[in-house]
Amino acid sequence: MALEKLRASLAESPVVRFGDYQYFVHPITDGIPLGRPDVLAEVVREIVRVGDWDCDKITTAESMGFPLAAAVSLTVGKPYVFLRKRQYGLPGEVSVAQVTGYSKANLFVNNVHAGDRVVFVDDVISTGGTLRAIVQAFHTIGARLVDVIIVFEKTREKERFERELGIRIKTLMKVDVVDGKVVERG
Repeated sequence: MALEKLRASLAESPVVRFGDYQYFVHPITDGIPLGRPDVLAEVVREIVRVGDWDCDKITTAESMGFPLAAAVSLTVGKPYVFLRKRQYGLPGEVSVAQVTGYSKANLFVNNVHAGDRVVFVDDVISTGGTLRAIVQAFHTIGARLVDVIIVFEKTREKERFERELGIRIKTLMKVDVVDGKVVERG
């Protein structure tokens, strides 16, 4: 069965609250508890399998997409770009507001240019705030988002996000938090 190690690792994921938001803690989404190379390798293999790698760059947002994008970059041989929460003031830097279920920040985009064909890889989609910011930033720059691949789908609004943003979102696993536990949904 695909993603059996990832699926098994969910049983060890604690759930914490940020206000009304139930947040599950997992090595892919937080780097804690201890990240296992076999789980990461399995996730990267699946991202590579489902992705469209006819692109110029692999992008991700700070911070938990970093290990995913770097590992995928090594596998498919495409450069990666990290969208950061820190402003560097480099020429061409674009800032965009990111609002999630538990935080607000600005993301700063460097090294993505008009005409670039980019793939966005990330750990989880929940409120859609990060993805909304990314799509807005790439639109402003004139880059073309050719694929979006996210490990965990913790939303029931993926189809609405796709319509609203005009993109297709690929996710590897749908999850919910029920009674303080992370469960996979079909």
